[in-house]
Amino acid sequence: MDFSADSSYLQVSTGSYKRQVYEVPSGKQLVDQAVIDRITWATWTSVLGDEVIGIWSRHAEKADVNCACVSHSGINLVTGDDFGMVKLFDFPCPEKFVRTCFCIVTTKSTVDIVVLYCFCRRCMMEMSPSLNL
Repeated sequence: MDFSADSSYLQVSTGSYKRQVYEVPSGKQLVDQAVIDRITWATWTSVLGDEVIGIWSRHAEKADVNCACVSHSGINLVTGDDFGMVKLFDFPCPEKFVRTCFCIVTTKSTVDIVVLYCFCRRCMMEMSPSLNL
């Protein structure tokens, strides 16, 4: 569940793998894709939507990618999947079948952060300790 930057909208991913956007506080479902495309999201934890099409590998099934989270800077996306992989993408990643970075997750208890060491052009990314990747 994610709120828009202005807290006017809420997006959720359903068990039937549909992304739904609602107006806050009325709860009215928003169906106009042009309006949805213009919303700036404060957070992004959905595995669904045009912004994250690239996280799905060529042979992935809907249930394979379990979680996603955009970094605080809004330029990276981390996903977790059924195979125990943590992957790093540029955000947004609207192109299908993009190349990814595979990451090693370590925790630094003395500074209370999670650090992802990734094997690609990015060295590392720090994420909030409250993420359930």
